[in-house]
Amino acid sequence: MDSFTPTSTNTNTIVDALTKAIVEHRLHPGTKLAEQKLADHFGVSRTLVRQALFQLSQNRLIRLEPARGAFVAAPTVAEARQVFAVRRMLEAEMTRAFVREATPGRIKALKDHLVQEKSALKDKDALGRSEVQADFHVRMAQLLENEVLVQMMVELLSRCSLITLMYQTESAQEIGAEEHDDIVKAIAAKDEARAVQLMEEHLRKIESSLTFDRKVPSNDIAMALA
Repeated sequence: MDSFTPTSTNTNTIVDALTKAIVEHRLHPGTKLAEQKLADHFGVSRTLVRQALFQLSQNRLIRLEPARGAFVAAPTVAEARQVFAVRRMLEAEMTRAFVREATPGRIKALKDHLVQEKSALKDKDALGRSEVQADFHVRMAQLLENEVLVQMMVELLSRCSLITLMYQTESAQEIGAEEHDDIVKAIAAKDEARAVQLMEEHLRKIESSLTFDRKVPSNDIAMALA
């Protein structure tokens, strides 16, 4: 097992280690993350552990329950299907609105994002790939200048990120960049029907890449973080 010292361990180290264990299915959904056990493992104070757990709860990788503690989030198959169903409904309308309200500036901003996305994908790990691909969808909402839509998209994408990280196979993690490019081309061509169709197909493809018959991970925190 790796050893950690207070001088070499910070909040990000704990966040990264727990994220990796969850993403790689070494921590079972529903596992309790005891602060003292984590503090002993990393050789840090419970305050630092608590900060890391709060950050993970913001990313929806874990859930914090009053008087009970922190637990690895456990989205069900039904919840995963519901999240994608809502995304298809919401993003179809968002795409329609974007085509109708498209300006040269907004299209350029999306194309610029695609350049950044493709560059980032070359170096990102599984978590990074998921985040940068989700950013494309949030960016569309931001460019429409609808703050309510942006908030809803951030919430949905946070939940979707956990679902894809937990249930998506390694071979399916490259889904995204080329499909985003096709969507932007349809928007630039003012082809509303095509853009909506591509967005819906894109989301269905991501959903179809999920696999729920996973090997049961470990409940043992020390073993999972080894």
